[in-house]
Amino acid sequence: MRILQYMHVTDLDAAASLLKAFAHPLRLAIVLEVRKGERCVHDLVDELGVAQPLVSQHLRILRQADVLTAQRRGREMTYRLADDHVAHIVLDAVAHANEGTPP
Repeated sequence: MRILQYMHVTDLDAAASLLKAFAHPLRLAIVLEVRKGERCVHDLVDELGVAQPLVSQHLRILRQADVLTAQRRGREMTYRLADDHVAHIVLDAVAHANEGTPP
């Protein structure tokens, strides 16, 4: 594969893992919510209208992929984006999906 002469296989593996972490609509929605500012689980449950265990499961996947970071605040964990790049990836993917779609 010619692309491998420009990139290391480990870089491609890491990029593929990141994209895999985005491979669920709820995880994309979580990233877009957290993009607005720090959120805790109950904020996400309220905003997204899904059950807490489901939100927690997807937060775990996003944390493992280094998309989100977490910090304990008293009894709650708050979540924020690891960096702005992850939000751009999601926003670009959503924009691309909407290209050519009539309003």
